Amino acid sequence: MEKLALNQQHIDYQLFIYPHVNHAFNNDTSPSRYDEAAAKLAWQRTIDFFKKKLS
Repeated sequence: MEKLALNQQHIDYQLFIYPHVNHAFNNDTSPSRYDEAAAKLAWQRTIDFFKKKLS
């Protein structure tokens, strides 16, 4: 439903799903949740998005 709303408003966005990771997978203070590979990928995608949109 959110995707439809974003499309209707012509909002440019990216959506990524990280399979097999827990909520808060970027929380490196919680070993049971932290997933280093997914966290690094998510952070790189965030930086790339910012560079593209804010440059």
